[in-house]
Amino acid sequence: MDLKKLQAINPSEYADAADGYRAISDVADAAKGRIDKQITKVMQKANEGEAATAAQKQLAKLSQNFHYTQVECGLITGALTGFSSEIAAPRRRLLEALDDAKALSYTVNANGSVAYPAGGENGLTGEEIAGGTVTGFNGIYSRGPGPDMTGLRSPNPNRAKAQDIADRIAHAVQEATEIDDRYSKALEKLKAAPGLTVDTKTWADVASDVDAVSSAATQYLLDHIPMDKSPADITKWWDGLSDEERDEYKRAFPEVIGSLDGIPAVVRDEANRENIQTLIAKLEGQHDDDSKTKLGGLKAIQEKLLAGSDPPMYLLGIGDEGNGRAIVAYGNPDTAKNVSAYVPGLTTRLDEDFAGGTMKRAQDTALTAREISPHSSTSSIVWLGYDAPQLSAGDLLSSRSVMFRDDAEAGAPAYNQFMAGISATHENGDPHITAIGHSYGSLTVGLAAQEKGGIPGADDIILVGSPGTGANSADQLNVGKGHVFVGAAEHDIVTGLPSKGQVAGGVVGGVLGAFAGAPEVGAAAGASASDPNGDDLWFGKDPASKAFGATRFEVSDGPTIFEDHGKMKAHSNYFNPAKDQMSADNIARIVVGKSDEIVREQPR
Repeated sequence: MDLKKLQAINPSEYADAADGYRAISDVADAAKGRIDKQITKVMQKANEGEAATAAQKQLAKLSQNFHYTQVECGLITGALTGFSSEIAAPRRRLLEALDDAKALSYTVNANGSVAYPAGGENGLTGEEIAGGTVTGFNGIYSRGPGPDMTGLRSPNPNRAKAQDIADRIAHAVQEATEIDDRYSKALEKLKAAPGLTVDTKTWADVASDVDAVSSAATQYLLDHIPMDKSPADITKWWDGLSDEERDEYKRAFPEVIGSLDGIPAVVRDEANRENIQTLIAKLEGQHDDDSKTKLGGLKAIQEKLLAGSDPPMYLLGIGDEGNGRAIVAYGNPDTAKNVSAYVPGLTTRLDEDFAGGTMKRAQDTALTAREISPHSSTSSIVWLGYDAPQLSAGDLLSSRSVMFRDDAEAGAPAYNQFMAGISATHENGDPHITAIGHSYGSLTVGLAAQEKGGIPGADDIILVGSPGTGANSADQLNVGKGHVFVGAAEHDIVTGLPSKGQVAGGVVGGVLGAFAGAPEVGAAAGASASDPNGDDLWFGKDPASKAFGATRFEVSDGPTIFEDHGKMKAHSNYFNPAKDQMSADNIARIVVGKSDEIVREQPR
């Protein structure tokens, strides 16, 4: 990039090129849809045998080629659009500087230096001060010696004006060079390998391409997407886009759109179904244990997406950062009358167990809610948008004192941001929203509820298997204590974790009681000098205690750890109607707004 090239660039030509690639992407998308939804299905019904099977394989291969074409052309569209947008600003500043030089009759040289005429008067000789040439300064001296600062005070008034013009030219060219370099490198990567095979390696390359385009277009995204605004502002921005603009953002920047709170659920789901495929391909090329674990989780989620479910699944978030991210809804949260968002806790991460167990809890809640209120639609969400502690049952008894608040403190603002997005995108105004925290997730929900204004849109809060919420009273959770509900199984050791004061005093009666099968685990099981009533847990007052003031609902006692061969099923059965029908029903009643019908239990 230099002055001449920047001057000659026409940003609209790159925008036109982007339109061309967008058209190709649209055609490829339509072709893939016709193959998958029409041709293949017709052939499956009409034909059998080896020839039909071979034809089906060829159609599947062709569909993958069209899919690859659609995705890659979408990325090229995003890169060209970003370049067209970003390069316009330095080019405009260059042209303005050139116009100013022309108006003053200064000469701008090919290297950007500016020649200025004689002017002013030498105070000693009375003669006119000679003109000269100045080189622009763009903030770094690596591009030249920089201006002569004494010259800026020259009696020749033309010098200072020339220096200003030269500096503006240098800055514009430098900025354009940086923009051109970013996008050139990204576009260089967007080249297909020869042949028609679209395999795992191909999709791994797509994942790299997505990262390259997003990195190149960071400034474009910051300038055009209000990512630092509230979900309500993001919804307003999205609603104001044309269909063509929305489609471009989805195809060019799926990882951004798929994770943006305030974007409609259907759109996020579409983007994340693309994202999960590229993440799988990316991790298949990595062989460390962490990548293998996440890969297993991603594949298990994708299998469920492809198989379909009841209620329908919506993939609202997916990522490999930290211990992995996954946000899955059973039922559309933008149209459902009731929406619950469950935050899992201890040991939860993106792995095969997440898809097989944690996600099933959300599905169970949706199905049970439908049984209890068949004429009222419900969307049940599992929100793994943070890193939960990775602890074993043994860790719960160790002197390391279980865990800290750090993970929950990091997760609480992200959860509130997500919940604000649920309210912003809902099509029918004001849904009944329930925040659910299980295990350590109840601390995340509790801290989120204690932030200013509470959890956006939340009408009720459910806490199950809780080690504490960081609060000493249900009133502190900003929904009114009559809208805070607690389930605590008697043999759930997490609900009986000793408080910090009890640990300091050597009191671990609550946890040891859980091992032995004592009838009471929490309140009064571990009284100490610092906690005479025994109703403090590790993270504040026991939510199931009388002192906390929440409504406790009935749940099964669950097996002791001895009966359960060292497992913690009493900590995991709250949502499962096959294991704890009472708890599952009570949770569902609250979710559908029928909390007056729950079966209550006396607080501890």
